[in-house]
Amino acid sequence: MLRDARIDLVLSRIEKDPSVINEVISHLTSEIRSIKFNAILVLGELGQKSSSALSQLVECLEDSDWSICRETVRSLGKIGNLAEDASSKLAKLIENEEFSIRKEVAFALGNIGHTSGVTLSALQTALKDKNEEVRTEAAIAIGKLGPKAQTAIPDLMKSIRDFSWSVRTASAKALSNVGREAKKSIPILIESLKDKDWRVRYRVVNTLANIGEDSIPSLLEALKSKNLIVRKGAVEALGEMKLSNPEIIKNLSLKLRDPFEMIRGKVADALRSIGKDSIPALIESFNFYQTKVVLKYGIPISNKNAQALIISAIGGIGEDAEDAIPFIIEVLNDKRTLIRIEATRTLGKIGKKSEDAITALMNALNDPKPAVRRETALALSKIGSNASIATSALTNALNDKNPDVRWRASEALGLIGISTEEILSCLNNLIHDKCDYVCESAINAIDKLTED
Repeated sequence: MLRDARIDLVLSRIEKDPSVINEVISHLTSEIRSIKFNAILVLGELGQKSSSALSQLVECLEDSDWSICRETVRSLGKIGNLAEDASSKLAKLIENEEFSIRKEVAFALGNIGHTSGVTLSALQTALKDKNEEVRTEAAIAIGKLGPKAQTAIPDLMKSIRDFSWSVRTASAKALSNVGREAKKSIPILIESLKDKDWRVRYRVVNTLANIGEDSIPSLLEALKSKNLIVRKGAVEALGEMKLSNPEIIKNLSLKLRDPFEMIRGKVADALRSIGKDSIPALIESFNFYQTKVVLKYGIPISNKNAQALIISAIGGIGEDAEDAIPFIIEVLNDKRTLIRIEATRTLGKIGKKSEDAITALMNALNDPKPAVRRETALALSKIGSNASIATSALTNALNDKNPDVRWRASEALGLIGISTEEILSCLNNLIHDKCDYVCESAINAIDKLTED
């Protein structure tokens, strides 16, 4: 089976009878290349179960056939930390003329995880390899070694400027894994926020966030950058930290006035991630737009869209934003339809336990705009059983002229779960509605309300 490369059958036999491993090990000295190669391959697939073959596998590293040597390196890497004693011999192969061997050596050293000086030296050498696959694998391997690989930080800092995006990405991730000592690399990471490849920027943002508080001053400064991409990355990193830091919240909220919608959207996401402590700043920003027409760099900012974004961010905080309920109820009186729509959606998310919020939504079912009435019914459906006081208003909404309102109102009644003759009768009247989706929603609601 080894001669014919029936690896699956060999593994199946070993699963039934572990003693077959010894037979496989005996073939490591075979003079037939295919048998020897496949024996090494099988042992690699077995991982740590083949640790008894380590000494024989190490001998195979000296085979004159480069493919045998490469497969041995790969198998030792798959065995992982149990192959620690092989690290020094593997490290010697980091300058082998065959690039695929060098690549597998980097992988193996990272997987084995032995952080000796020899291992780190080999991986640091591999970071300068002429082949980008080897350099990428070396950076990944250093990242796997974690905080014990701090001596490699200067080399990783250089690799973040590599011409290959995969090397730059792997280097940024490795710095993240090395831990807080990576703070030395913050200036270079900030510079890399403008990298031309989004994959690199994504990883750099993640690394800056993982470094944590040490990177905050530089990120706050980056918020002032004239470069749109740098500002975006700084916002994302600060949002990922989710720190209720007053300085972060203040500086982020000021970027809600950024002339570019993309930045404002990212800021709203970041403040939402931070949570309830960002609510005062969000409300302040809403009020800023209430009184000012903003124009920056010749680019007008739509007050309406900016305010809708802010209300949506408050809704994204969820029930923790209950302190904002009075403010959102007040916003329901806004003259602009979009703002009232976002306010109803937000009350559905943050007002699940608030009678005031539910009462405000009941009143909004009488809004002159059908889109607001529809979103109000949907918000009440998300509140569910807690919105039982709204059943009468929702029952009246079943007669709304707009089919979308009838649809969402019937859906809400089914989810609230209060069954009365009046409600069932009104729902039955919708079974033959001219809109199919209204009929279907009414039938579903009746089924929910009448099931045992």
